[in-house]
Amino acid sequence: MRGAGSTYNDILDRKLDAGVERTRERPLPSGRISMKAAALFLAAQSLVGLAALLAFNRFSIGLGAVSLAVVAVYPLMKRVTSWPQAALGVAFSWGALMGWSATFASLALPPVLLYLSAFCWTIGYDTIYALQDRRDDAVVGIRSTARLFGARVKLGVGLFYAAAAALGLAAIFAVGGGWIAIAGWLAYAAHLLWQLTRVEGANAATALRLFRSNRDAGFLLFAGIALQGWLS
Repeated sequence: MRGAGSTYNDILDRKLDAGVERTRERPLPSGRISMKAAALFLAAQSLVGLAALLAFNRFSIGLGAVSLAVVAVYPLMKRVTSWPQAALGVAFSWGALMGWSATFASLALPPVLLYLSAFCWTIGYDTIYALQDRRDDAVVGIRSTARLFGARVKLGVGLFYAAAAALGLAAIFAVGGGWIAIAGWLAYAAHLLWQLTRVEGANAATALRLFRSNRDAGFLLFAGIALQGWLS
């Protein structure tokens, strides 16, 4: 479904992407792939996602279906608000809720805290991602938190990263804590802090490198929580 969301986003943004240097060579704006082929690919990805969803309990099926509404409106947000990163956070963080509901057929405080943590984290790292295109985005009319924060982008990202770390720690404590999970959280928080030291004045290549490094940040947090759970 992550892939399906990206395909859907590329279909809706194909004309905007054609006006941005970094994205104009993507398959759709460059003409390498037709709209029909993209639509068929989107349908195939969605059917795979549906097959996985139907394997869960009824509560999770309903919860997963609700997320489609968020995914549907996300690509439109950059046209009407400077906070499209928030809409992305709402959609991308849904897995925090789905993992818990697939196990317990309900929701509780820990997954909600983890969801809010991931929401703030997404705003932070996607703001860094958007730093690559600030100049072109201003020309074609794409709005983003990177443009909104301007010279205060380090402060903006820092506030959301701080909230992400605090809420993540709260989620860990909500399920009983544990020194291994906390160690993973400390490594995660340190990684976010490392990113912040390099955001100020970052060029496109640095911004992309910092954005991609969040796969490592996420793995550190996941590894601590997963290992704690396994040993418990």
